[in-house]
Amino acid sequence: MKAMILRHPASIEHRPLEIADIPTPDPLSEQILIRVKTCGVCHTDLHTVEGELPLPKLPLIPGHQVVGIIEKVGEDVTKYRSGQRVGVTWLYSTCGECQFCRADKENLCIQARFTGYHDDGGYAQYMVVSEDFAFPVPDDYTDEHVAPLLCGGVIGFRALRLSRVRAGERLGLWGFGASAHVVIQIAVHWGCQVFVFTRSVEHRRLAEELGASWVGGPSDAPPCRLHGAIIFAPVGELTLNALRVLERAGTVALAGIYMTPIPEIDYMELLYYERNIRSVTATTRKDAMDLLLVAPTVPVHTRVQTFPLEDANRALQSLKASRIKGSAVLQVP
Repeated sequence: MKAMILRHPASIEHRPLEIADIPTPDPLSEQILIRVKTCGVCHTDLHTVEGELPLPKLPLIPGHQVVGIIEKVGEDVTKYRSGQRVGVTWLYSTCGECQFCRADKENLCIQARFTGYHDDGGYAQYMVVSEDFAFPVPDDYTDEHVAPLLCGGVIGFRALRLSRVRAGERLGLWGFGASAHVVIQIAVHWGCQVFVFTRSVEHRRLAEELGASWVGGPSDAPPCRLHGAIIFAPVGELTLNALRVLERAGTVALAGIYMTPIPEIDYMELLYYERNIRSVTATTRKDAMDLLLVAPTVPVHTRVQTFPLEDANRALQSLKASRIKGSAVLQVP
C-alpha cells in the first residue's frame, strides 16, 4: 500500500513526510482493516510532524480523522462486516481498567493510545483499528465532509461542553480553523451569540457567513462580556485576552494538545469572581457518538479543501500558514 511516512520530524517547509510503498497491515482477531477513502488534516498532525510533541514511535504514519470502508474483519469481530463505512478518531485504544476508564473519563486513560501517534493512522491506503474504536458515520455526509467531524468537530464539541456556555449565552472563539467552523454552527443553532477572534481576513469572512455576531482580531475587545470562551489557536497569551473579556463565573476552555506558555495571570484583575480555565484533553468515544448524532440535526456543514494523499506536506504547509478555509482533507486513491 502507499503511505505518507514520517521518519524524522522536521519543519513542514522541509517536507518531512515521504511517500512509500509498504506492506498492508493484517487485522488482529478484534480488529478491522479499513480501506481509507479520506483523512482530515489536523494541527495535531502538524505538531507531530514538526516534533513539537514527543514521538513514541518512528517511523510513523500520521492522520486521525479517518473515513473508509471495511475491507476485512478479524475472526472475533462482531460489530461490523466487510463493506461498511466507518470513521476513526484520535482515540485509538484505552485500557478499560484504570480509575479514569472506570469513571467514564477514558480520555484521561493512563495507557491511552492515539491514532497517527502511538499507532499508524490514516495518511495511507489502509489502516487497522479495534472494532470498539471505530464509528458508523452518518449517511448525510460524503467521505470528504464527514472527516473533519472526527477530530476538529469532536474536540470542538467537547470544548463547547466544557466551556459551560448555555443556549442563548455569549461565546468567544479564538482561532477559526477546522474545529471552530463546526462549533460556531452548533452554538448558533443553540441560539448563542458567537464572537470570533482571528487574524485571517478569510477566516473572518467565513465566521460572518456562518453566523458570527461579531468578528475581530485576537487582541480586540468585543462590545460585551462573554459567558464562555474556547481557545483553538496554540498561543498561551490568548488565555489572558479571553479572561479580560470574560463574565464573572465564565470559563475559558483550552482546546489544543499543544500551547505556548501562558504568561503570568493577575489574580484580582483576570481570575477573581470565580472565572475558570479548563484544559481539554482528547475526547471520549461518547463525545464522538454524540456529535455524529447531533451534526445532521443542526445540520453542520463542513467546508473542506481537498488534497491528494501525496500532497500531505503541502496541506500541512497551508494549515500552518492559515490558508485553509475550513478543513483540509486528504483524498486517498
